[in-house]
Amino acid sequence: MKILVIQQKMIGDVLISSIICNNLRIAYPEAQIDYLIYPYTKPAVENNSNIDTIILFDDSVRKSKIAFLKFIISIRKSKYDIVIDAYSKIESKLITLFSGAPKRIGYKQKDYFNAYNIKVEHINKPKTIAGLAIERRENLFKPLMNTTPIDNHPKLFLTDSEKNEALSLLKKHDIDVQNDAVIMLSVLGSEENKTYPIPYLVEVINTIACQPNVKLLFNYMPKQLDEIKNIYNQCSEEAKSKIDLDIIGSNLRSFMGIMYYCKIIIGNDGGAVNIAKALNKPSFTIFSPWIQKESWSIFEDGNFHKAVHVNDYFPEIISTHSRKELKKNYQEYYKMLKPSVIKNELTNFLENHIK
Repeated sequence: MKILVIQQKMIGDVLISSIICNNLRIAYPEAQIDYLIYPYTKPAVENNSNIDTIILFDDSVRKSKIAFLKFIISIRKSKYDIVIDAYSKIESKLITLFSGAPKRIGYKQKDYFNAYNIKVEHINKPKTIAGLAIERRENLFKPLMNTTPIDNHPKLFLTDSEKNEALSLLKKHDIDVQNDAVIMLSVLGSEENKTYPIPYLVEVINTIACQPNVKLLFNYMPKQLDEIKNIYNQCSEEAKSKIDLDIIGSNLRSFMGIMYYCKIIIGNDGGAVNIAKALNKPSFTIFSPWIQKESWSIFEDGNFHKAVHVNDYFPEIISTHSRKELKKNYQEYYKMLKPSVIKNELTNFLENHIK
């Protein structure tokens, strides 16, 4: 049996959709399971033995109709028995439709091209703390599982070499992972409208720095260094003494290795939080006003994983506005989520996880 799973988009999406591959491997141990993703998301699924082949859908294929046609033909020649489209956009629908697979699985509400012959619900409300992002993926592979138990937790597979490299880097910067509480701070969102206001963020960092024996790391890319220094310069002297800006991963896999030794992650929603959760690290996530928390706050139990959203505190205001309006005026609504509003939740989280 040959199975193709399609999930173009961001790192978090690719990591979450990898549960499809993981569960299909349990149900069909002898099957060939391939995963179609964007090249920059490949580190999220490297070394995952549940995936036989990672197929990269790069820009050269996306930007050329001829190249895209050739790509579809190559998929068709692979003669997949099952194609699961977790992305559900025009490109992935066309790939699924012309794959020739006898079973083509996708969301009922998004099947404009009649690309799927097995259609599942694209649910709008989560039934469990797993969250919408997980439950929607579950619906895609459940028709194939029969009575096989489901494991719906995304996983990362780090090598010993990657772990050792991260540990050496931390030791080089005088961090003792046995005695120091290493905290990863996701200080910048993937976009400006997904980033908690910097003055608020600084106040949160200063609060965290009051905890004993903490070492604070910032998650950022080298090109963001000026923004990072701006945040650092606004922090209290106590916070500055506990922040090490020089510990950053040289690539996404090395960041994962560093995250493996962190005690918790705190900050903006994004791929870093999903990576931390896949490594079974406690998380405190601050969501942007225009992002639906129920969709992306996976496994939030209020303790091990805690997420805050302005709608949690001001539902009478936020619930009356459309997502489009919330996105347009995100700064106005972000300002409502002052550090004082989330202080109790943050303090409780720190007390529970920093020993």
